[in-house]
Amino acid sequence: MIRVLIVDDQALVRQGIRSLLALSSEIEVAGEADDGASALSEIESKRPDVVLLDLKMPRVDGLAVLHALQGRQESPAVLVLTTFDDTDLLLDAIRFGARGYLLKDVTFDQLLEAIRTLAAGETMFQPAITERVVRGLASLPPLRNSLGPPSPLTEREVEILRLLASGLSNREIARALVLADGTVKNHVSNLMSKLGARDRTHAVLKGLELRLM
Repeated sequence: MIRVLIVDDQALVRQGIRSLLALSSEIEVAGEADDGASALSEIESKRPDVVLLDLKMPRVDGLAVLHALQGRQESPAVLVLTTFDDTDLLLDAIRFGARGYLLKDVTFDQLLEAIRTLAAGETMFQPAITERVVRGLASLPPLRNSLGPPSPLTEREVEILRLLASGLSNREIARALVLADGTVKNHVSNLMSKLGARDRTHAVLKGLELRLM
């Protein structure tokens, strides 16, 4: 079971998401929170696998939650779920550790797939906003103490890095390139090691900085 925490200041939205997730045998709703402060408390006590996080909330907002989670040893995967199609907000969320970002107009199947993807340790960004995200990442200043890769990426690794930048999961990359899931996972692990990247988002940032894309 994937344990999910729903964080949104609107009770009707929380109830609607809870009702939808109850239709899936894979997911257990671990709890709800109506603002960032209660979200952090619920995360500490309920230990969810995935947090569905709204960004715009009174008192303590979603970005503050992400920032607070950065300092924790064990943190859940955070999927930002919002009505705001705002590139700056998205970039801030990525900087603070969000592993996925979806607008609230997604279908139930898309939401389920995103939850599964994050629970599996991957990232999920809605395709409609991916192009703007990549452009925004390219405009960020260079990473501190950034070094070139200890060895060059292979053509296949560069190809997979570009697909990562497009927001594709390992499974989607495997389908696109007609490769086994395990092969893609190994390529991703190798390219992250070569780039000295701590996660997939960091790998994309390094790839942009090194002009590999």
